[in-house]
Amino acid sequence: MARRIILANPRGFCAGVDRAIQTVDTILKTARPHSAAAQAHANTNADADGAPHALPPVYVRRQIVHNRHVVEQLAARGAVFVEELDEIPDEAAAAGVPVVFSAHGVSPDVQREADRRGLTIIDATCPLVGKVHREVLRFVREGYEIVYIGHNGHDEAVGVVGEAPDHVHLIEHAADVDGLDFAPGTKLVLLTQTTLSVDETADVIDALQKRFPWIELPPSSDICYATSNRQEAVKLVAQQADAMVIVGSANSSNSVRLMEVADEALGARGTAHRVDDAAEMDPSWFDGVDTIGVSSGASVPDELVTGVVERLRTLGFDEVDTVETIQENMHFVLPKALRSV
Repeated sequence: MARRIILANPRGFCAGVDRAIQTVDTILKTARPHSAAAQAHANTNADADGAPHALPPVYVRRQIVHNRHVVEQLAARGAVFVEELDEIPDEAAAAGVPVVFSAHGVSPDVQREADRRGLTIIDATCPLVGKVHREVLRFVREGYEIVYIGHNGHDEAVGVVGEAPDHVHLIEHAADVDGLDFAPGTKLVLLTQTTLSVDETADVIDALQKRFPWIELPPSSDICYATSNRQEAVKLVAQQADAMVIVGSANSSNSVRLMEVADEALGARGTAHRVDDAAEMDPSWFDGVDTIGVSSGASVPDELVTGVVERLRTLGFDEVDTVETIQENMHFVLPKALRSV
């Protein structure tokens, strides 16, 4: 009997991730030498041996998307990744070196710091994340308290909560609902992190509605179309598989959840594994496995999936099929500052 691979489709890049990566890629491809004045300023800050500090073509605050390989590839081409804006030297600000905000968005505090320093900002925040930011501002203006379901410390959640920290109450689990205290009559609305799934938030929403029956749900789901689509495809593939491999980084919320969804769908038949790339796969995972499902998170280049498939072929999985649940045609234009580049 042939051992086979079933690829889930859709998988990999979503429109927001693609836009963010294209943003940095476009800057790298069109980077021009810095002005003579800026380079002269850099020369005054030369190393001890007289070599000037070269200014990079672009800085990126945090990982542009949560994938190690994407970040490493862009860094190899000259992009400099920083955790915070204070790591960007003043001469870079004076030279107008662009600074890209990642797909996950930033808080107003970060934007104010950028404005104070006169940094040239290119905002690659996913439009769906930006939508949640705008909802926060609108609901606060209308007098609401906001319950936000998200992962504490995730870049997206930090940015959203930062819009109105006194009015946005972050919870992760149903048990966290007990820690909330709103008087009857308080205007209350629910928002969610875009990378969470309907399944993942269902028990939290149920607990919220039992405790605060008047809480309003958002006018439309904040859960990203790509998150839902990838999870539905994985569930379908898992019905036909004995094990699954999900390609994605450990700090990618949607990739980790995709693995959990795969594991739940497999049940007693098998196990789901998350890997950054083919090198992390352990051949012993596939002992006794005839059919293995493969998918990837929304920030994963398909070349990494190809690498996994090729590795599985060397382990005897010769037949490759694809299960498609829906065709995605979503596209986001580049940030305004780059559209004429």
